[in-house]
Amino acid sequence: MLGLVVTEALYRTHPDLSEGRLAKLRAAVVNARALAEVGRAIRLGEHVKLGRGEESTGGRNKASILSDTVEAVIGAVHLSGGGIDTSSAVVHRLFDPLIEAASAMGAGLDWKTSLQELSAEHALGVPEYVIADTGPDHQKTFTAQVRVGDRLYGNGTGRSKKEAEQAAAETAYGEIASQLGVTDPAETAAEAAAGNAAAGKSGTGPSGS
Repeated sequence: MLGLVVTEALYRTHPDLSEGRLAKLRAAVVNARALAEVGRAIRLGEHVKLGRGEESTGGRNKASILSDTVEAVIGAVHLSGGGIDTSSAVVHRLFDPLIEAASAMGAGLDWKTSLQELSAEHALGVPEYVIADTGPDHQKTFTAQVRVGDRLYGNGTGRSKKEAEQAAAETAYGEIASQLGVTDPAETAAEAAAGNAAAGKSGTGPSGS
């Protein structure tokens, strides 16, 4: 249900985007991390029944639990008799801000994929992630760097390997893009659109002259 509503919303809002770009947008909205943030925003963790083990290890704020519970709530709304119209309204209310934010993120939609594309475009080699962890098994902190060619770039931390890798890819992308003098095309387009909108409002554009 979540995937259906978000996919349709993205297609209707951005009919000019390529299939690949739309797929990135969808992945940025429909993933465990994004769902967990939605769960935190509506304080869903306060209403989850947990066993003693999860309760004692911070389960009410755990991304995996929150993301699963958000999906369960949407499913419950859909199956409780509200049907697609009601469940769609709930999804829009919870996820439209994420959709709007993702549309302006550029390379940040998926830093690992963007870094891989940047590396391939400039023949730098395939990014490889170097991971280390600290802390007990139930509360580990992961750190990551990215090896591109013969150099290490970036520095990321997170509660999971995936989160640390994304954070490392973000900083590595910035470092490498700066060295190459590369600007994210999506960010350039967004800046141009914002400039055009500002010009239109001020009446300095062709229509206001």
